[in-house]
Amino acid sequence: MEAKSERKEGVLVFFINGRLDAFGAQQLDEWIKGALHDDDKELVLDLSGSTYLSSGGLRTFNVLKKEMKRRSGRFALAGVGEYPQKVLDMAGFSTILEIFPTTDAAVDDMKKKRKNPTLFNEIFYKKIEANGVTLTIDPGWMTSPPVLRVTGDLHKILQAQLTESDIRTKKFSEITYSLGLGALGADKKEAMPLLGEMITLYGSMVWLPTDGNNTPDFLTPLDAETDLPVYTGFNVTLDGPFNEYLTLDTKNPEGISLGDIYRMIFSGATNRVRSYKGVVAVAIWGVIAGLASSGIKKAPVAGAGLPGGATIMDPAQSATWMSSDTSMSYKGDTLVSFGIGIDLAHDLSGYRQEDLDALYYANPANKGGSKVISLHNHGVVFRGVPYDASLDLNSQVKKIVSDATFVDMRHLLDSTRLRRAKIGVAYIQDIVREP
Repeated sequence: MEAKSERKEGVLVFFINGRLDAFGAQQLDEWIKGALHDDDKELVLDLSGSTYLSSGGLRTFNVLKKEMKRRSGRFALAGVGEYPQKVLDMAGFSTILEIFPTTDAAVDDMKKKRKNPTLFNEIFYKKIEANGVTLTIDPGWMTSPPVLRVTGDLHKILQAQLTESDIRTKKFSEITYSLGLGALGADKKEAMPLLGEMITLYGSMVWLPTDGNNTPDFLTPLDAETDLPVYTGFNVTLDGPFNEYLTLDTKNPEGISLGDIYRMIFSGATNRVRSYKGVVAVAIWGVIAGLASSGIKKAPVAGAGLPGGATIMDPAQSATWMSSDTSMSYKGDTLVSFGIGIDLAHDLSGYRQEDLDALYYANPANKGGSKVISLHNHGVVFRGVPYDASLDLNSQVKKIVSDATFVDMRHLLDSTRLRRAKIGVAYIQDIVREP
């Protein structure tokens, strides 16, 4: 059996050619699993090239129907021939599956009956549109002004001068969204040689140990009474709520870059947000169009071999200290990220310069870095998470980090691209440096 797939009007279509017997059904199951992206909600199997159907095919249909129901989507057959139709009738599947005469008819019906998850927001709030990208804006519930709390000294990391006295501890229960450099271990001494990129999301910590294996570690404590310490040389934590929640969608299959998402946020805030001072904290749950990343390869501790006066970002040193991957990986998978953005075109006089400098460093992997924005984002890749823009961002992030299949964690380059996303934006009112 052979099969080819394509997307028509946002619907994933598989064209089957050959016998859909037990072996063919196994093949089809694997092909579809590999092709389904986390935001796919509609699937059509075109059987016009298949003259045989067995119980193996029926089982696959049943599994696919359940999977698309889990995604709040639809599954349909099209172009069903005489013999396969008799098998469907005999097994009682004709009454439980959607069947259309042609693929075009199935796709047209799915287009007409799609739910619009942003309709409520469009009616009650605002929308920003630019270059085929739509941001629908929904206000959050303000309980206190959002603040960034910075622990540790970023400059000591860049100069590879961290000592044991510079390592601070954070408890899982104290952190909702944060990023930085950290490690887990029995004590500071054990953690220090492994300090790497880290992100915390609702009590879960994901980090990339600098042990040479390039494999992230992931821990979600199940016992709230057991509060393990996170050892960190640098950490930026969001303290306070998101001011707004954005729903992003783009018709471009290549998506939109992380840098351009921030530019849209900055541009919109400048025109309509009174509390906007030029710095934002952003959490994202979205579907990846291409992930570009970097990561620190060695723990930047004192005595690690960096020449005096140099930094790990210097051109002569960065290849030794930093890795990067611009291959645009993990297309169709789920991204959960947290980051900070600084709008350099805005009046930043509401912050001290040394506090702004504590948030960000110029990453040489961001080729031709922007002169108008500074971004610092870490992200975690998950797989098999149905994307549904009608769901609450924070509740879904909490569910994902607890239940979903973990794949990878990286420092995100500004060129990382998303197809659609739910985004929480906090307009930062103060930056607090903690001792």
